Amino acid sequence: MDFDDSPEEAAFRAEARAWLAANAEPRDPSEREETLLTRRPDLEVLEEARAWQRRKADAGWACIAWPKEYGGRGVSFMHQVIWHQEEARCRVPPDVFAIGTALAGPTLLLHANEEQKRRYLPPMRRGDEVWCQLFSEPAAGSDLAGVRTRAERRGDDWVVNGQKIWTSGAHYSDFGILLARTDPNARKHAGLTYFIVDMKSAGIEVRPIRQISGGSHFNEVFFTDVRIPDVNRVAAVGSGWTVALTTLMAERASLGSGTIGLASFDELLAFTRRARIDTCSALQDSAVRNRVADFYIRSRGIELAGYRMLTALSKGSVPGPEASFAKLVAARLQQDMADFALELCGPAGAVASRDHEQAHQGVAKWQEAYLWTPALRIAGGTDEVMRNIVAERVLGLPPEIRTDKHIPFKDVPTGPG
Repeated sequence: MDFDDSPEEAAFRAEARAWLAANAEPRDPSEREETLLTRRPDLEVLEEARAWQRRKADAGWACIAWPKEYGGRGVSFMHQVIWHQEEARCRVPPDVFAIGTALAGPTLLLHANEEQKRRYLPPMRRGDEVWCQLFSEPAAGSDLAGVRTRAERRGDDWVVNGQKIWTSGAHYSDFGILLARTDPNARKHAGLTYFIVDMKSAGIEVRPIRQISGGSHFNEVFFTDVRIPDVNRVAAVGSGWTVALTTLMAERASLGSGTIGLASFDELLAFTRRARIDTCSALQDSAVRNRVADFYIRSRGIELAGYRMLTALSKGSVPGPEASFAKLVAARLQQDMADFALELCGPAGAVASRDHEQAHQGVAKWQEAYLWTPALRIAGGTDEVMRNIVAERVLGLPPEIRTDKHIPFKDVPTGPG
């Protein structure tokens, strides 16, 4: 494991740090971030994020790992990681373009034709067009190959009917990457095709999902006779599963190389110092110190696993299972830390109001983490899926018995049998 940048990476980091110092304000690690009590409207944040994305693009700092002919610098993924590390030190708008630049972009670079790349990549990189991911369905989340949204060929168009769910940002997106079933007579993984869909198309209905936190970032998306031109099909008919795997691997790499979750161990430690048990700091309680020590050990383990992945990237190698392990452990750690923080608050942890947040600095952040962290154990691969990946592909254990892999999708049972 190598904890240090190579000389070339160190020079790149210094260049990135200098540009950010001239174009963005440093972020005080102790400053409170936006929470469910202070969140602004999506469209207001979107415009700020768009202005920042354009500034980066104009200066050559957006999508730097993309090839030069599409606006990138043609550098390694490790350089992209370094850039994100340095950008995270600054007070900048949230990255609402990541589904496009981190998931759709790499997929189009590998699978799209030249005309599609020239049309969609430049505005994606500049933030002129926002993208969403139309994969999950009510009956096909963890088992993505079980999608039932249909796309039927009619002349030069495909007519799409079905439903997607948990689509982040669909209510303000311009385009989406869509996985749909085009051949129900093929086996479930073989009958899928990958499309680019204009989210303003007739027949698309976006319904926000009200979350327990009070926000509505997720959406249901309904397709009723939506026409998609065949020129918006990515790769060959029936190759959708292969293309989708590229998107999923890009998502896994993105999750594995960044900070998973809403709050760090350092923030928990600072909060514990402020919390009171009777009249003393909570850290004076031995049971609290034991819990905090356990959180530190788990956090440090995840951090070191991340360094192993970054070391592999830095040396030009393909990282191993570190991202899968880190995601599995980190999501549960985030949930446990949020539970503990609210436990320290006692009954006050159940109260959410602006006045209460001012009186109990930082409570709102942990309340939001408490409400949001269960989703981390689903997004990017459920705990169960991640354990199967580790068991089958890392430990070499026998795969689960599947009776639906080699039969036509139309014959797959769909209810109590």
